[in-house]
Amino acid sequence: MTKAHLLAAAALAAGTLAAGCAPAVQPAAQPLDRAAMPTAAADPTYDFPNVQRRTLSNGLRVWLVERPGAPLVTVQLIADAGAVADPATTPGIASLTAAMLNEGTATRTAEQIADELGFLAATMNAGAGLEAASATLSVLARNFDPALDVFADVVANASFPESAWPRVQAQRLAALLQQQDQPAVLATNQFQRIVYGQGHPMGRPVSGTPSSVRAATPEALRAFHRRYYRPDNAHLIVVGPLAAESVLPKLERAFGRWERGGPGAWTPPSDPAPLQATRIYLVDKPGAAQSEIRIGHVGVPRVHRDYFPLLVMNTILGGQFSSRINLNLREAKGYSYGAGSGFQMGRMAGPFVASGGVETRVTRESVVEFMRELEDIRGSRPVTQEELDLARVSIIRREPLTMETNGQIAGRIQDMILYDLPEDYFDSYNRRVAAVTAEDVNRVAREYLQPGRFAIVVVGDRSVVEAPLRQLPYPVEVVAAESQAPAAPSGGR
Repeated sequence: MTKAHLLAAAALAAGTLAAGCAPAVQPAAQPLDRAAMPTAAADPTYDFPNVQRRTLSNGLRVWLVERPGAPLVTVQLIADAGAVADPATTPGIASLTAAMLNEGTATRTAEQIADELGFLAATMNAGAGLEAASATLSVLARNFDPALDVFADVVANASFPESAWPRVQAQRLAALLQQQDQPAVLATNQFQRIVYGQGHPMGRPVSGTPSSVRAATPEALRAFHRRYYRPDNAHLIVVGPLAAESVLPKLERAFGRWERGGPGAWTPPSDPAPLQATRIYLVDKPGAAQSEIRIGHVGVPRVHRDYFPLLVMNTILGGQFSSRINLNLREAKGYSYGAGSGFQMGRMAGPFVASGGVETRVTRESVVEFMRELEDIRGSRPVTQEELDLARVSIIRREPLTMETNGQIAGRIQDMILYDLPEDYFDSYNRRVAAVTAEDVNRVAREYLQPGRFAIVVVGDRSVVEAPLRQLPYPVEVVAAESQAPAAPSGGR
């Protein structure tokens, strides 16, 4: 700063003081006792936004949330077009269909779509998960109308051009090839196949396999789109500073010509038979510095009656940094940078899985510690009141943080759609968490964790970890990474 700048600043300060605008005197700060834990504030409260439901003339169900003052509008289309609808012999069709939505329509090329959205400062992305596909638009409220036209055209009129297919196919094949070099992905895929079997949708990879992607064609994607991307098989969520009375005619204009189709809904398959005994499945990854471990079995669906006790129980077991599994394997033993567990609940009964990456040299010891924690919480070391209180507070205090943005609110509405949750569900969410007791937690741990029927998947250096693993009281089966066919035996059990 120059001398002139300093003189000017001093003059300004003097003028301010002369005008009687002296800066306020701050009260002396109280001394801070850093040896004492700060007193926690009261649990936060919140009200889930009011959701207005409408239906367009073609059967498209609309969910509207008005957020006055928010500068952005989020539009999300949810279709029953997830990987569960994939043909059994060609997994990945749902994912590839979603990936190609913005590659062109009957009236717009991919370049035109990108240019129009870019000019409007809008973003659009699409993808397919296991149970549903979604396309999401985010745009400034003042640019909503033209952006909505592009979004509706992409969703309803995607053309899946032949010219774009070689690039999209090559990108997917490259991604699958990269996954083959990622032990964490290999472990998760193998766990799903072993627990559910390749005949079950949850036993097949959402992204497909190299052979299924090579067999896919643009016409197969068009057929999938015609069957499942229909207004009577979809929901539209709109969150932003738009009144329902003004936005509904715009939605009707944009989507009203989208025609109904034939049957598109899928029927959930039956749960697979549980494993008869705990077994180790070893996938060889030569030279791996870590072993990826997955332990578990089929769990429960999202609408299960014991959802809240299971949520609290898993928070204690492996659902947060201070969980038993992480404090054991990371903090006490130093085997892992992080380990945990979770119930992957959906419309189908997703898996319960305990997981983590551990040092190769302590793979056997890590399996022992995982199993110890999974056994202990079932009875030999039931949860304490202190653990229960910490878990409940953790869930309750982070819950409002999951509903701060338009996208987060749209995600919660998606949960309401997929799992048929009542409209007041999230208003009572924290009260139901707070009502969970230690008896509830101990009961569900005994009922829903079955260590005698676990699949234990280990991806690691077979030359180092196999012999120690065979010292454990579980049969060991060596599994090939891609085909899941047993590899050549190397002796022992």
